[in-house]
Amino acid sequence: MYPSSINPWLLVLLGMLFIAGCSTEKDQLLPHGPQNMVDIWDANTRSASQSTVDRQLHDARVSLRRPMDVSTLDLATYTRTAQTEIYSQFKRLPNPDLVMYIFPHLAGTDPVPVPGYSTIFPFYQRVQYALPGERTEDY
Repeated sequence: MYPSSINPWLLVLLGMLFIAGCSTEKDQLLPHGPQNMVDIWDANTRSASQSTVDRQLHDARVSLRRPMDVSTLDLATYTRTAQTEIYSQFKRLPNPDLVMYIFPHLAGTDPVPVPGYSTIFPFYQRVQYALPGERTEDY
């Protein structure tokens, strides 16, 4: 029941429709107006009172903003580092320093005089840390 060949007039008619569809001008199809996309969007999504409230809020926020003068800020106090995180969670327990005076003496296989001097070393061999939540203040 289907025709074995396609009617040539049908092909000519389809071709003319395709050519006519491509011959339209862009300005005729999409005319330009004075509004841009932001104006169209604002007009269709917000009421006039809402846009004035938003404008007032924006103006108030702009007046409250102050320029940040980086030269006067100490940015190191605001920066989180691994060291500050560890020190804030795990406080060091007190480890007093001991000062020891070494008297003048002779040292080495050939006795060489060494003048007296002072040295400092920690009381405990290793540094001890408090667990998070443990009290480290003086009692």
